[in-house]
Amino acid sequence: MNDSIVMNKAADNIRILAASMVEKAKSGHPGGAMGGADFANVLFSEFLVFDPANTEWEGRDRFFLDPGHMSPMLYSVLALTGKYSLDELKQFRQWGSPTPGHPEVDIKRGVENTSGPLGQGHTYAVGAAIAAKFLKARFGEVMNQTIYSFISDGGIQEEISQGAGRIAGTLGLDNLIMFYDSNNIQLSTKVDEVDSENVAMKYEAWGWKVITINGNDVTEIRAALTAAKAETEKPTLIIGNTLMGKGAVDAANGCYANKVSTHGQPLTAAGASIENTIKNLGGNPDEPFAIFPEVAALYAKRAEELKVIVAEKKAAKAAWAKENPELAAKMEMFFSGKAPVIDWSAVEQKANQATRTASATVLSVLATQVENMVVSSADLSNSDKTDGFLKKTHAFVKGDFSGAFFQAGVSELTMACVCIGMALHGGVIPACGTFFVFSDYMKPAIRMAALMELPVKFIWSHDAFRVGEDGPTHEPVEQEAQIRLMEKLKNHKGHNSMLVLRPADVQETTVAWKMAMENTATPTGLILSRQNIKDLPAVNCRATEALQAEKGAYVVEADANADVVLLASGSEVSTLVEGAALLRADGIKVSIVSVPSEGLFRSQPKAYQESVIPSGKKVFGLTAGLPVNLEGLVGSNGKVWGLESFGFSAPYTVLDEKLGFTGANVYKQVKELLA
Repeated sequence: MNDSIVMNKAADNIRILAASMVEKAKSGHPGGAMGGADFANVLFSEFLVFDPANTEWEGRDRFFLDPGHMSPMLYSVLALTGKYSLDELKQFRQWGSPTPGHPEVDIKRGVENTSGPLGQGHTYAVGAAIAAKFLKARFGEVMNQTIYSFISDGGIQEEISQGAGRIAGTLGLDNLIMFYDSNNIQLSTKVDEVDSENVAMKYEAWGWKVITINGNDVTEIRAALTAAKAETEKPTLIIGNTLMGKGAVDAANGCYANKVSTHGQPLTAAGASIENTIKNLGGNPDEPFAIFPEVAALYAKRAEELKVIVAEKKAAKAAWAKENPELAAKMEMFFSGKAPVIDWSAVEQKANQATRTASATVLSVLATQVENMVVSSADLSNSDKTDGFLKKTHAFVKGDFSGAFFQAGVSELTMACVCIGMALHGGVIPACGTFFVFSDYMKPAIRMAALMELPVKFIWSHDAFRVGEDGPTHEPVEQEAQIRLMEKLKNHKGHNSMLVLRPADVQETTVAWKMAMENTATPTGLILSRQNIKDLPAVNCRATEALQAEKGAYVVEADANADVVLLASGSEVSTLVEGAALLRADGIKVSIVSVPSEGLFRSQPKAYQESVIPSGKKVFGLTAGLPVNLEGLVGSNGKVWGLESFGFSAPYTVLDEKLGFTGANVYKQVKELLA
């Protein structure tokens, strides 16, 4: 147990660094970082277990920050551990610095997650805790780690906290400890002006252990963390009542804490005195970017303690590996990040099925071949057909994580973030399913998965207006256009930030899943049909020819010197085949192109793109979504038939007829194009 005077000195050091970073950048959020410094200090100097020499060690505890605006606190405490230099703190929010305004995942520096959109960060922690339970069920005590999270008033208010709290409590995630920085201040108001709920009772109702403390008191923080670590049935919420801008003073040395103004701007801009504040906290205003000698000694001492702790854990793992070589090899493979080895010949598709059904066929094979895959559904497993996986395993329940299915309940955004948390933890390949129209609920999480370059698999069934009788509320029209923007948006590595695939038949669905499982660098979205689709024609073997989908677009069949190129994705490709038969009967030569992923196709060599869609050719595109889905490929030398309304309630066969998604209308539109 460290001396309280030294611990308080260390927290004040964090406060000085955090406030100084924001002041130098002339931008940022100092108040929350100053209030939360005590918890961050106790956690990192006494509780969090990690390897100072290898922050990627799979057996480490994880710390997930939810309020990304409190990055100055995180960077400062990580500077005390040696992961950031003081010069790097001085470059806070500047071009090219490793200290952006909101943290971006950087495991080597101890940053476990990108955070900013409030509520998501602590939900990643729930996913990481589930992943840890899943792995512990398979490997035992060598995967016995604690997942810590830090949430603010804003994260508590975001609706996603309901899903995260419910799921963690229901599953009894006793390996999850969350600190709630409760300071009654947010960006533009005091919390009690917008929120009168009893947070403790809410979390208790969800099945959490709740401890309420003075969040600026070292002894109380330490006692709460000790009690939380001892809990074996429930996740723990530590409500820390803290002081926004703790230590801040004005020009007359009057207390300037507990003010809304210090939340989102430098202390000087808020009306406080940065010089007097630094002095009040024991620092030198002329050299604010400094680590006090006694604080450096505190963290050096912790580093030595961690060396011993980690050495013991690694020795225990080595002994376990010697006794369980097959398990050890399996664990190494799980954490390698490599694509699993899959025998795709084991997938036997039935002809002319819905692509959601074809996906279920693939999932049933993956359930037996990919031991670290976890599939989830937002209460739709028997409809989005993720039950193809579920039928080969069983769902997680409190006390039993030996299965590999996560029933998320009706909570698409929460489910997506939980799966992101699993991916961040490592060792697990997560996938989650729902109806495509409900991807609207998930987009904030999808964007974060793309930003973090996480290979989560998103499974979306009921891909178009052919949901039919369910009506416009359930008919995705604009959703494909929205999600395909992620194929155009580049990630930090300059690659497409997401792979989006809409397969045209059962064999393309197998290929799409193959591409998804081999994609270890970005998220993948699979857009699947509710209704049955006729298999596309093949010259020899449809399963082999469908492998051409790996280039994003390919020629399904073509007449020599075609007069027109017909292109589509998903079920519309088979409609093009029907229209092509009518056109050929009229003497028109056609080329039929399937485009499961425009983004992937655009990354192919220009020569290949030209071979599939020759320049100068007339092009007709058919899409069940907005015409913009295909306008970039069709260009000015063609036309697109799409849907520009919200859809209608009727059987899908009636809708196809009424809306022009028939072979006859393809014939009509192409004839007009060629006239």
